[in-house]
Amino acid sequence: IHLKEAIVKDRGQHETVIPSELPLGQELTSTLREWAVIWHKLYVDNKTTQFRHVQQMTYSLIEWRSQILSGTLPKDELAELKKKVTAKIDYGNRILGLDLVVRDDNGNILDPDETSTISLFKSHETASKRIEERIQEEKSLQQNLDLRGQPIFNTTHTYSLYVNFKNFVCNIGEDAELLMSLYDPDLSKFISENYLVRWGSNGMPKEIEKLNNLQAVFTDLSSSDLIRPKISLVCQIVRVGHMELKDGKKHTCGLRRPFGVAVMDITDIIHGKVDDEEKQHFIPFQQRQLIMSPLITSHVIGENEPLTSVFNKVIAAKEVNHKGQGLWVSLKLLPGDLAQVQKDFSHLVDRSTAVARKMGFPEIILPGDVRNDIYVTLIQGEFDKGKKKTPKNVEVTMSVHDEDGNLQEKAIHPGAGYEGVSEYKSVVYYQVKQPCWYETVKVSIAIEEVSRCHLRFTFRHRSSQESRDKSERAFGMGFVKLMNADGTTLQDGKHNLIVYKGDNKKMEDAKCYLTLPCTKTEIEEKEAPSGKNLHHLANFTPTKDSTKDSFQIATLICSTKLTQNVDLLGLLNWRSNSQNIAHNLRKLMEVEGGEIVKFLQDTLDALFNIMMEMSENETYDFLVFDALVFIISLIGDIKFQHFNPVLETYIYKHFSATLAYNFLRPTRCGALFPLLECRDALLPLLIDQLSGQLDDNSNKPDHEACSQLLSNVLEVLDRKDVGIFVACMTAILRQMDDSHYNHYINTFKTRQDIIDFLMETFIMFKDLIGKNVYAADWMVMNMMQSRVFLRAVNQFTSVLNRFFLDETNFELQLWNNYFHLAVAFLTHESLQLETFSQAKRNKIIKKYGDMRKEIGFKIRDMWYNLGRHKIKFIPAMVGPILEVTLVPEPELRKATIPIFFDMMQCEFNFSGNRNFHMLITKLDQEVEGGRGDEQYKILLEKLLLEHCRKHKYLSSSGEMFALLVSSLLENLLDYRTIMHDESKENRMSCTVNVLNFYKEKKREDIYIRYLYKLRDLHTDCENFTEAAYTLLLHADLLFCLCSSSPTCLPSSSMEMWEKAIQLSKELADMYENKIFDYEGLGNLLKKRATFYENIMKAMRPQPEYFAVGYYGQGFPSFLRNKIFIYRGKEYERREDFNLKLLTQFPSAEKMTSTAPPGEEIKSSPKQYVQCFIVKPVMNLPPNYKDKPVPEQILNYYRANEVQQFTHSRPVRKGEKDPENEFSNMWIERTTYTTAYSFPGILKWFEVKQVTTVSPLENAIETMELTNEKISNIVQQHVWDRSLPVHPLSMLLNGIVDPAVMGGYTNYEKAFFTEKYLQERPEDQDKIELLKHLIALQMPLLAEGIRIHGEKLTEQLKPLHDRLTACFRELKKKVEKQYGVITLVSLPGSLVLCLKAAQLSPFPLVNGLVISLYV
Repeated sequence: IHLKEAIVKDRGQHETVIPSELPLGQELTSTLREWAVIWHKLYVDNKTTQFRHVQQMTYSLIEWRSQILSGTLPKDELAELKKKVTAKIDYGNRILGLDLVVRDDNGNILDPDETSTISLFKSHETASKRIEERIQEEKSLQQNLDLRGQPIFNTTHTYSLYVNFKNFVCNIGEDAELLMSLYDPDLSKFISENYLVRWGSNGMPKEIEKLNNLQAVFTDLSSSDLIRPKISLVCQIVRVGHMELKDGKKHTCGLRRPFGVAVMDITDIIHGKVDDEEKQHFIPFQQRQLIMSPLITSHVIGENEPLTSVFNKVIAAKEVNHKGQGLWVSLKLLPGDLAQVQKDFSHLVDRSTAVARKMGFPEIILPGDVRNDIYVTLIQGEFDKGKKKTPKNVEVTMSVHDEDGNLQEKAIHPGAGYEGVSEYKSVVYYQVKQPCWYETVKVSIAIEEVSRCHLRFTFRHRSSQESRDKSERAFGMGFVKLMNADGTTLQDGKHNLIVYKGDNKKMEDAKCYLTLPCTKTEIEEKEAPSGKNLHHLANFTPTKDSTKDSFQIATLICSTKLTQNVDLLGLLNWRSNSQNIAHNLRKLMEVEGGEIVKFLQDTLDALFNIMMEMSENETYDFLVFDALVFIISLIGDIKFQHFNPVLETYIYKHFSATLAYNFLRPTRCGALFPLLECRDALLPLLIDQLSGQLDDNSNKPDHEACSQLLSNVLEVLDRKDVGIFVACMTAILRQMDDSHYNHYINTFKTRQDIIDFLMETFIMFKDLIGKNVYAADWMVMNMMQSRVFLRAVNQFTSVLNRFFLDETNFELQLWNNYFHLAVAFLTHESLQLETFSQAKRNKIIKKYGDMRKEIGFKIRDMWYNLGRHKIKFIPAMVGPILEVTLVPEPELRKATIPIFFDMMQCEFNFSGNRNFHMLITKLDQEVEGGRGDEQYKILLEKLLLEHCRKHKYLSSSGEMFALLVSSLLENLLDYRTIMHDESKENRMSCTVNVLNFYKEKKREDIYIRYLYKLRDLHTDCENFTEAAYTLLLHADLLFCLCSSSPTCLPSSSMEMWEKAIQLSKELADMYENKIFDYEGLGNLLKKRATFYENIMKAMRPQPEYFAVGYYGQGFPSFLRNKIFIYRGKEYERREDFNLKLLTQFPSAEKMTSTAPPGEEIKSSPKQYVQCFIVKPVMNLPPNYKDKPVPEQILNYYRANEVQQFTHSRPVRKGEKDPENEFSNMWIERTTYTTAYSFPGILKWFEVKQVTTVSPLENAIETMELTNEKISNIVQQHVWDRSLPVHPLSMLLNGIVDPAVMGGYTNYEKAFFTEKYLQERPEDQDKIELLKHLIALQMPLLAEGIRIHGEKLTEQLKPLHDRLTACFRELKKKVEKQYGVITLVSLPGSLVLCLKAAQLSPFPLVNGLVISLYV
């Protein structure tokens, strides 16, 4: 325990202890306590990220608190720490949803009582803005930390990857080229240019000066690149030498041949998880698989697999058998573009570092970034082998030429790190008909030359023999122009080039081939030139028959000066294409943003020139304006934010035009001004223009245009934020005391003026309360406003009472507005203290009290002041008063609940009516919305009953109403509680309870609403049968209301075909006799036929039924100490059902006994669940009884349309009798009767009746069942003589066998004794019935043995003889003791007739006719 110095204020009940420590220390303590509660909740809710964030902030505050309390900090350090602490508290409060704390310049909390309202408002604004800025900074920092783990990246949008190539170990024996690039394996796409390293056969760089100085930086990576799921550094190794490694001196040299690849996953480095520039990474080398053909020596099979596929296979391979061969590199991710990393990381990146750019633009495009790169990828080709026996070894030579055929020197760049080359030679694949290269090079030429240049590709077969190779000439060529005829640059994407064959000289003559189409698309779009036109190129003509060769390339343009968009180009060249100006202006809004900013100045020039030169055409004005708005909005994107200065400079320069104010039409002014940057730039210029036009010295002032523009600008600038105005009004009201209010009211000259003032004030206050003028976390400001408003409203109530209460001056609407304002104020969310944390609640009560009580008591007083006028507010005020009473404040509830009784009394006195339907409707809405609780239910019932019982006329009806509302509340509260339960079964039970309540009270509107809620729950659980029965309740309601409304028909997928047939008959009658829809009738009858067929043929699994008892006080009221019968799903076992039950109630204990529990268990606070299988009691429809109904039909009724269920268990009462075990052995058969039959609107129903049977009744039931079994099997054999006799043999043998005959003797010993009759004389009739059942069994057995004899076989003869002998003995004994019953034949039937004369208690002794079968 640590004692702290403190000051005690207000001794007694309101005692307040204030520690003597620094105010900041006190604030830290209270903040940490408040955060601790939230921190704990985050842990419980498993919100890990937020939990750790709060943990970090809490630890910081604890550390700083200890420093502050130590008292050792110098003043300047304490002041600095104070700023950090308050900033952290304010930031933490905001992200945790706590209230904003307003402070003065020194960080001290402002006291609202000592601060003016306006100052308080401005402090809130400042604090809120400051915290919002801090949050944005934190978010930006956190996002970048999440992506890269380094705080240096917090404001970076462009990144670079530094690669230091250390060594390459591989036993090639020839020179090699290593082409490294960044690759996205998920998209199978190269991201960057190549970085080229030329490696000598001696195992060192070709240029010895580059030893230990092989460095490159991959630039222009954007944040979107850094969050790719995977990214790899890939390297293609190309061997430069002979066709085969074993070739000698006489073989061709200098061929580029594919050799292998190396791949490294650099995702962790790119994501910032690994950052160590010194670490050397080994990238294993994987040689392209060489499979030697047995027929052709050194034939490489599978060598031609596309490079992307090779990379993907290597990436997918878990292990690479590299044998120590591979690359060594070190890597580091650097923030910034090339200029930035050269500045910040000069020790890594200098002027000698190779720069490999991204094949595409970075995320941020800078105004001065001039780029003109054309990337060309050789994809694949197909070349006919011609006269050769094997496919050609094709080498593609690429070069750049102008329209005259002149070669562009060093225009092609195979990779960064080396100068360009004039001709690029591809890799050669050995004897491959369809080579796939996937080689990318960069073409760099001057922008002004692009329109004149084209790419030429020549194809040559390379022989491995040098002598043959020298004689090989190019066998074909292809070309593609870099600029289209319409002035746009060659489109990005794939291009299928035409391979021309013919004279080699003509192949090199640009004037010969440039007139021809270059791609197959061109040939398809144009008709092929006539033979006449191409006569001079007879051997150089592309036709379908002349060549089967094909060649495909892909291009990608990364240029800040070239566009592929024809609409943008048309706009830039608008003078030469004036007829399409409107079209091009509209299309500008569809152009990609990156294209526009590349030509921003040119585009703005074009737009303003069109505006100036085409001023007579108003259409262009509007289109230009829309284009400018589009561009300004575009520059607001973070990607193009660096173009803002360019745009601002341009606006200042060009908006000084005299037509600028005319251009900004009134109807369009509002589109630009909401943009802050635009408004800052435009407003001063517009003011200048307006003042110039309105100047007395102006030559031609356009006053109308000026007034239109000025009015629209002012309209746009009109502040929609009313916060400051409300603050001003609050400040004025705060300064007013009672005398000011009285004086102000007295200044009104007429009564109507007062009415108008009060009406407007009440409406305004209610509007301001409803709109939430201030943010929810502006607690101090909201409380200040509420306190001032409350005082003002209370002042105005005295005016209402003084001027507008008496009979002649009563103003209904004014009073109505007052009540609605007061209720809105009382129920406003900012005053609901119970929704706040304990700390916040204490602060508010201490400073402002509970304002709800004050306004609530005033509402009560004003209601009772109404007197005879109360009836005018019934039932309109029932709902609002209910809202007031539902506020969980005990004193307020006690004060306002009696208003309901007062309303009942008023209505009774006025009209004798006690109809409170609105209360029920409103109560349903409010409780479902989360209001009301168990205490409210108890208090409402108690207060209403107290008042009603004292009333002479309302004691009975009022009590009924109070109990009705209490019952409704109980159901609704159960429903609301269980709606958040994971158990949909519990939710269904509560829903049924509520809808049954509303059905009983005939509130069909609410009843139907809950029906559909129940339907939705069933559908979610796939209980389609129950969902259909639920809808059927609504259909029945409609059927009752309107006899012409069709009833719903269940879907056949539910397999409830009997029910569907029943409903279809109702529909059929309606279709035929009421709505005369014969087509619908026909379809319905076809469906019904299908239902009948399904009943007889389809297999339907029968569900099990389970009895479930919920015992103990731990269960909710709708389950507690009740038994339910559950209808299981098809094939659902008891074990599965039990598991499901215990999953719903994990704390429940499973009972092992099926006996009813005692009071101890029922009153226990725990939960006990009892579950066992019950058998449904078949309830056959009357028309099926005593008829030979097929089993398929009966099967349905064995498990459906049942309401009674039985369960038997043996019970021994008294001591065991060694001579007769039956004497005290009871079979306790319990019959459970449910409230409703199955299936129904639930899969379970509560048991409403439980009955048990005695041993004698059990004996009677056993005999009845046995007799019925004999009767059924005899009946079946009579109807169908082909049935097998074996079941009949088994049944008869089991009954007449002497070992079983002892059963009668046991009955005699147990029940047919004088002692039993003396103890239970009331069982005399039952004993006689049992005797008759024993006697009845004889003729049934006789008929069975007769049929058995007719079906006798040689094998069964001994059994039959034995059966006959045993039966003779049995019959003799029974007829002697219980009489004789014989079978007689009547017309059309067989009956049993009682012939013999034993004394009988039954009136019909000699003529008792018992129907056996029909």
